[in-house]
Amino acid sequence: MTKVYFVIPCYNEEEVLNETIKRLSAKLEKLIKDGKASEDSRMLFVDDGSKDATWKIISEKSSESKYVGGVKLSRNRGHQNALLSGLMTAKKHGCDCVISLDADLQDDIEVIDEFIDKYNEGCEVVYGVRNSRKKDTFFKRTTAQGYYKFMKMLGVDIVYNHADYRLLGSKALDALSEYREVNLFLRGIVPLIGYRCDYVYYERNERFAGESKYPLKKMLRFAIDGITSFSVKPLKLISNVGIITCVLSIIGFIYALVSYCMGIAQSGWASTICSIWFIGGLQMLCIGIVGSYVGKIYSEVKQRPRYRIEEEIVHKEE
Repeated sequence: MTKVYFVIPCYNEEEVLNETIKRLSAKLEKLIKDGKASEDSRMLFVDDGSKDATWKIISEKSSESKYVGGVKLSRNRGHQNALLSGLMTAKKHGCDCVISLDADLQDDIEVIDEFIDKYNEGCEVVYGVRNSRKKDTFFKRTTAQGYYKFMKMLGVDIVYNHADYRLLGSKALDALSEYREVNLFLRGIVPLIGYRCDYVYYERNERFAGESKYPLKKMLRFAIDGITSFSVKPLKLISNVGIITCVLSIIGFIYALVSYCMGIAQSGWASTICSIWFIGGLQMLCIGIVGSYVGKIYSEVKQRPRYRIEEEIVHKEE
């Protein structure tokens, strides 16, 4: 039978954690009963430096059930690093496959059976993809869809309407461990792994308690990280904008010279100031984009560890 690990990153999730553990425990026990998961399957909750009682709950529940395990990071390292630490811990314990999902269980856990079925059919990567975004606000739906299209336009291989609800087989985990980026964007890295993949479609639920840990500010930062980590087209775009600006400047100079020679030149203080502001703003924007890439290079060359595990609780196989 398949040794399955669930990996659930958590940050200040005390309001949802008891219910999440209850639901996932019931799901895992049913998988074991149905012969789709082995008795040595586990749930691995990753505490990403929470400031509330998240780790306390994980520790207590792990003492009550052999299926509940945990990883405590020494400090907050962000969702992607927390997720990676859980995946690598699961890999270390010899799982056949791992399914990652969020602690709020907005992703439908009833389709986990389909994930495992597709893995048994030979798929090393199975993506959980939302059927629709009807439950999202107009702003979130529009910006999310625009982001996926923009990423595709930049040449980034990313699965549409897929977050981090996915299954990775042992081969895929081995391949993932070879990627050493400090600036992690797993939604872009996983498609680069290759191997046979498939999709499971589901309806995303409402969060049953607590607040989202991804406000607009974090979502924007995450989106920018995804773009700058997987595409250099913004840098090429800067060059193209520079060329276009130079051409327009030459055209403007020729127009001004011809107007002066024809005696129809007029004072243009406002247009001159607006042009200076426009060019100045454009230069600052371009410098900012270049700075983002330089900052990422700075982070990468230092080669600092992406996370540090302070404590680990995983019950041994019987």
